[in-house]
Amino acid sequence: MSDPTWISVLPPVLAIALAIWTRQVYLSLAGGLWFAWTILSGWNPLTGLAAAIQGAVAVFGDAGDARVIMFTLVIGALIATVEASGGVRGFVTLLEDNEWVNSSKRAQLLAWIAGVVIFIESNITVLVAGSVARPLCDRYKCSREKLAYIIDSTSAPICILIPMNAWGAYNLGILEGLGVENALGVFLQSILYNFYAIAAVLLTLFVVLTGFDIGPMKKAEERTRKGDLLWPGATPMIDEDVLAPPPLDRIPPRARNMIMPIAAMVIFMPISLLITGGGDLQQGSGSTSVLWSVLFGLAVAWVMLLAQRAFSADELVKVNLKGAGALVPLALILLLALALGDVIDGLGTGVYVAQVTAGTMPNFVYLPLLFLVSGGIAFSTGTSWGTFAIMLPIAVPAAATLGLPLAPFVAASLAGGVFGDHCSPISDTTIISSMAAATDHIDHVRTQLPYALLGGAVAVVCFAVLGSTL
Repeated sequence: MSDPTWISVLPPVLAIALAIWTRQVYLSLAGGLWFAWTILSGWNPLTGLAAAIQGAVAVFGDAGDARVIMFTLVIGALIATVEASGGVRGFVTLLEDNEWVNSSKRAQLLAWIAGVVIFIESNITVLVAGSVARPLCDRYKCSREKLAYIIDSTSAPICILIPMNAWGAYNLGILEGLGVENALGVFLQSILYNFYAIAAVLLTLFVVLTGFDIGPMKKAEERTRKGDLLWPGATPMIDEDVLAPPPLDRIPPRARNMIMPIAAMVIFMPISLLITGGGDLQQGSGSTSVLWSVLFGLAVAWVMLLAQRAFSADELVKVNLKGAGALVPLALILLLALALGDVIDGLGTGVYVAQVTAGTMPNFVYLPLLFLVSGGIAFSTGTSWGTFAIMLPIAVPAAATLGLPLAPFVAASLAGGVFGDHCSPISDTTIISSMAAATDHIDHVRTQLPYALLGGAVAVVCFAVLGSTL
């Protein structure tokens, strides 16, 4: 549409409404995609359905989009390989043998550090940090609710601040699909303005170092110090024995089987950016670099495990396929998100929203409003990724039409998605955090919410101040 009208807003509104009503991100994105193409097809729903299917297929025609989807599957293979190698158990053993953790505060600090360092994907961040710290937190009487809060607050908030992981690849794919020049540069700039993620990570560290326990968390800590791991009648999300695969019989658990592949992936990321950018990091291809990096990390894991005779090549293939299959749902979300972003951009939704609001609101309102709307969508749907798919195609052209810098608008959209996801009881990360800490899910939500709302309030104020300077 060369001259977008209010009709261009209907597809994302439908996606939001479906998400709130059904709490199914797949159905919501697919519904928005179908409706958008129906509008472009002269309101013929059957033609719109055919066009929507073709639009999803066309995603694979873009090399950058295809690389991001491949990355999602490969990161699943790496996660499965690291878990199956016994690397996490080896790391725990290393800490225990050297007595590096000898108090409740150090156990909590270990969980925080693990969450910050292991940033390749939010779920593995939670699972690794929980697996490493849970036995130590139990030993030194730190509540499992506190552990769940720490690992939840250093999963999505950390992952969104680091471009060399699944989250970075996903958002870079959306930004590149929207035609953003130097998408990696814009994403890196947005990190400085992602006030909620920064606030959440720093607030968690403050809580760990000072024992700043408020509301239900204070009661949970008092209960644990008396010797009760859980409240009477509480039901842990999962038996902690299920959280880790059975020990390998062929080799002892070794910390390096976790550390080396992850370190290799992290180190190879800037090298990839230099190669793809012709010696300039800023000009490097984000989608290519993250794919190369995780493939390199997987290759290192393979070489190590084959050399140790832990697995045969056939067994590693099976482990990798199982891991890739576990992340097929995320790949599907990514496919629908990219397809929806393309058609929303074609409808001119963001341009229309910007034209309607231009001159009607002061600049300091735009960013907090974008943050809160994104937060509301993520809270209702339990997914930050689906929220990014809905909000970025609106925020990017809106910033361009208003003549304002793009990075703050991207940051507000991403920060809001993480905030809502962090508060939501139906968020997969929130649920997995309860599982990893082996605590009652509702108890985790209740104890975490006051801290998340505090971080959200800080972000709203910071976005308002930033908006007033634009």
